[in-house]
Amino acid sequence: MTSPKSGKIAPSILSADFAHLADEIARVTEAGADMIHVDVMDGHFVPNFTIGPPIVKAIRKVTRLPLDVHLMMTNPEDFISEFIKAGSSYITVHVETCPHLHRTIQSIKEEGVKAGVTLNPATPLSSVEEILGEVDLLLIMSVNPGFGGQSFIPSALEKLRRARKMIDARGAKVELEIDGGVKIENIAAMAQAGADIFVSGSAIFQSKDYKDTIQRMRSAIG
Repeated sequence: MTSPKSGKIAPSILSADFAHLADEIARVTEAGADMIHVDVMDGHFVPNFTIGPPIVKAIRKVTRLPLDVHLMMTNPEDFISEFIKAGSSYITVHVETCPHLHRTIQSIKEEGVKAGVTLNPATPLSSVEEILGEVDLLLIMSVNPGFGGQSFIPSALEKLRRARKMIDARGAKVELEIDGGVKIENIAAMAQAGADIFVSGSAIFQSKDYKDTIQRMRSAIG
């Protein structure tokens, strides 16, 4: 399996200091981040409750980087328009929560926003075969969603490899993203498995030097 031509580093603000969120975003932007990952949790689909459209709107005002908004919600279609109005660049929904996934994806793209679909660790890749040609992003969760700082699930690497093969076999223009337990020590293996975008929260925001951490991640990607 070959590495992607270029990897994007997406710091997850779930691990940032929310008392100084604008400063945190400025710091990772200056440190070389490619996009900002925003985890939206509803306390129902996942056992945590985080942020809503007003926070996304506030983030949009302090950065020009793409906002990668990951909706971990039971009824994402009820809130998509609000997150788009708030300034999202990507909206990613879970296959597990969208009984009419094609309709949901199309509603995102009709607004000129990139649309993604997410798979939990135990959800098979077969669940996205029919929608793969319609999405801009496929997100593979390498932890069970809900909390930051969890350990990487090793089986996600094989899932990444199979996802990369599935995308390439169809000639689909789909970015492959990995989220959960991404660190300097394991990011190279994810790149080799075919990931394009690397979401990292605690490994960046709990480090002493954001720029050094992101540079070391980028160097490991190759």
